[in-house]
Amino acid sequence: MVVIEPHGTEETPEPMPSSSKATEGSTDDSTSAAAAASNTHGDISDGFETASERDVSDNEEGNIGNEVDHHKGQREQEKEDEQQEQEKEDEQREQKGGDSYEDALNDEELKQKALAQANDAKLEGNKLFGNGQYEEALLQYEIALQVAPDMPDSVEIRSICHSNRAICFLKLGKYDETIKECTKALELNPSYIKAVVRRGEAHEKLEHYEEAIADMKKILELDPSNEQARKAIRRLEPLAEEKREKMKEEMIGKLKDLGNSVLGRFGMSVDNFKAVKDPNTGSYSISFQR
Repeated sequence: MVVIEPHGTEETPEPMPSSSKATEGSTDDSTSAAAAASNTHGDISDGFETASERDVSDNEEGNIGNEVDHHKGQREQEKEDEQQEQEKEDEQREQKGGDSYEDALNDEELKQKALAQANDAKLEGNKLFGNGQYEEALLQYEIALQVAPDMPDSVEIRSICHSNRAICFLKLGKYDETIKECTKALELNPSYIKAVVRRGEAHEKLEHYEEAIADMKKILELDPSNEQARKAIRRLEPLAEEKREKMKEEMIGKLKDLGNSVLGRFGMSVDNFKAVKDPNTGSYSISFQR
């Protein structure tokens, strides 16, 4: 507490001090005014904040600071958690991508291995066929077809195995099976001339002359210089014509039998009808005779 003592004599005021001292003087004046006010109103306060006021102010500021720090730490923690989660997802994607690549690589290796096994079986079948062991060769070609994976790289070996099975069946006299195997080979490789030749031979053995001629013409489309196919067509065309005539006669015979069974009820027969062939068109005209 500042004690102000009254002076009996009036002193001459000193000149105004510099800025720092003026501030001190101002503080002192405020203190004197505060002391006078306290004496007047009987208040204990000397104009400065009390300890309890400082505590409250400090606590409020401290709480605000703590709350700010808490939110800041929470945001940093959330950001760190998000970053860790992102890193984890990236790692999983990389691992998954690596696994997919490895699986694809393993799958390709398995296909190549199967393709090699199929080729070995085909070669074994060729040896057996050369020794005249057609049944055993058929089995080896079938094994090759079962082992060979269904992919573009295996089209050639599969078409060859079907064609080789066809020639085995041709040697065994199983012409229908020959035609089936050749057709399968041509589905895989439409330009496989050997398969067309073997199917044409099987058709000829079964007297399917029209089909055999169609196969020979297919060979000429693939290889216009194939004289063997041209000779086969010249040989097969008369046979095809003869077969057509034979089929017509058989058909007419069946129609006569059917007609006699119907006309007999009226005392007539198909002999009352005469069929005359037109040499220019090949068609028939029917005339009635008593």
